[in-house]
Amino acid sequence: MATPLLNTINSPEDLRKLPQEDLSSLAAELRKFIIDIVATKEGHLGASLGVVELTIVLHYVFNTPDDLLVWDVGHQAYGHKILTGRREQFHTNRQLGGISGFPKRSESIYDTFGTGHSSTAISAALGMAIASNLEGKKEKQHIAVVGDASIASGMAFEGLNHAGVTDANLLVILNDNAIGIDPSVGALKQYLTKARVGYKPKQDNIIEALNFRYFGPVDGHDITGLIKILSKLQKIDGPRFLHVVTTKGKGLKKAEEDQVKYHAPGKFKPETGELLPKATENLPLKYQDVFGLSLVELAEKNDKIIGITPAMPTGSSLKYMMQAFPDRAFDVGIAEQHAVTLAAGMATRGFRVFCAIYSTFLQRAYDQVIHDVAIQNLPVIFCLDRAGLVGEDGATHHGVFDIAYLRSIPNLSIAAPANEIDLRNLLYTAQLALDSPLVIRYPRGRGQITDWQQPFEEVEIGKGRCLKEGSEVAVLSIGNMTENSKLAIADIKAEHKDKIGHFDMLFVKPLDETLLHRICQKYKSIITVEDGIIKGGFGSAVLEFATENDYHLKIKCLGVPDKFIEHGSVDELQEMCGINVENIREVILSQL
Repeated sequence: MATPLLNTINSPEDLRKLPQEDLSSLAAELRKFIIDIVATKEGHLGASLGVVELTIVLHYVFNTPDDLLVWDVGHQAYGHKILTGRREQFHTNRQLGGISGFPKRSESIYDTFGTGHSSTAISAALGMAIASNLEGKKEKQHIAVVGDASIASGMAFEGLNHAGVTDANLLVILNDNAIGIDPSVGALKQYLTKARVGYKPKQDNIIEALNFRYFGPVDGHDITGLIKILSKLQKIDGPRFLHVVTTKGKGLKKAEEDQVKYHAPGKFKPETGELLPKATENLPLKYQDVFGLSLVELAEKNDKIIGITPAMPTGSSLKYMMQAFPDRAFDVGIAEQHAVTLAAGMATRGFRVFCAIYSTFLQRAYDQVIHDVAIQNLPVIFCLDRAGLVGEDGATHHGVFDIAYLRSIPNLSIAAPANEIDLRNLLYTAQLALDSPLVIRYPRGRGQITDWQQPFEEVEIGKGRCLKEGSEVAVLSIGNMTENSKLAIADIKAEHKDKIGHFDMLFVKPLDETLLHRICQKYKSIITVEDGIIKGGFGSAVLEFATENDYHLKIKCLGVPDKFIEHGSVDELQEMCGINVENIREVILSQL
């Protein structure tokens, strides 16, 4: 499909020159443009397809970038990026050196706030609106587009609660598509489900109770209707709330029919939406599936096991337990703080609670980990998926900080399995007689072992293992970096291999001090390898041990440097950080 109208739009100023009757054609072109590129380059699909008309109308009615537009859940913003001068670069989306998959302030003046995590837009836009008032710019518009279930997050309510007692020129637009990555959950979702275009439920409206003027619901795919209502709202002062009903995946039949799968579907045929087959036969499972299936195995024999996830049942594979034991597995919505404290409450009653959460999202519940779990020494098991470098989602989603931000917390143990069997055994051990909190971190993507469903074995907490003895250089690896280190050592010539020892530490905290004493007394130098930040990470723990025990051997720490790592493939990013196989091999050789 040709895109003659879209090709003329290099900024919203160009868009605003179009006659209104051309906007429907532009929407069709923009939707097809997104489909064609995401079909071959991959990325998030359904969310941006659902807001094509809304995106066009927002830039058509409001004077962006002077009027400030903030996108919540940044993967809604593909159309926004294309209309704001990045059409020619859009094919580089999420690729190394290309544009980000999320709004990013350093990328464009139209990206007013970086939004990789959800539920931040209301607070950010309110902050901008209050700042405008202080500057005497009370006519400036501030619009927060909140979508993909993020309105139900606690932070969104905090922003609404504050905004309702201000005179801020704030417009909150709810992009109500009834789904995040998985279907929305909770009482607010049930209320919104009753609402439909032209009809408000009779029960009390929580938004109006928070002092917002509430408008809608309106059809988010009706360009004429959207222009009419947004032009009206443009002239009203104070906090306003527009409820817009949309269809996630709009315009691609298969994406509308299977909104979970087409959130980020991978490669597909743009004409039909049919997914292109991936060769998965005889490949290892993803770590998340090993977690999910193993938890079901354990739950079948232990009725005290409970699973919790904040809006990630598919991504974390807790969906398997939700299917097998619906009364013992809970999706609590985009509410990480609630998820952690809910787990703590259940743990006080003797349940074995597995809180499945992405590493990057546990950051949002740090106080709850300390205050509600660790201080009370409750045996909550945090299963941190997507630990380490995650690839194309970039800096907002890399799980590289968890070791450093958790290692300082008393009572908390941290384990990182080297493979799927380790993961199974750690899950098994955690549900036996754990009397303190445990973190199990594991990476995004597939493991290494196809025959992973081995009988469970108990793991001794805080014990590492020697994979290979040597005489000069000891490589201490953690988590999936054990495999990279193995491959690096395997590439070294035979005459040097006897000099290299390799130890999979398995636990970051507590460290296996007995094993470390033996290593420090035997070897001339140590190389630590992790896929987290170096500062405060696993290598730092080894350095602290050596200092405390007056060891003076050379210690080299490999990991993620002290900067935010942008988007690219995992292989590209590991090479950039120096934790790929080749760099590990070169560092080992430099120590001989």
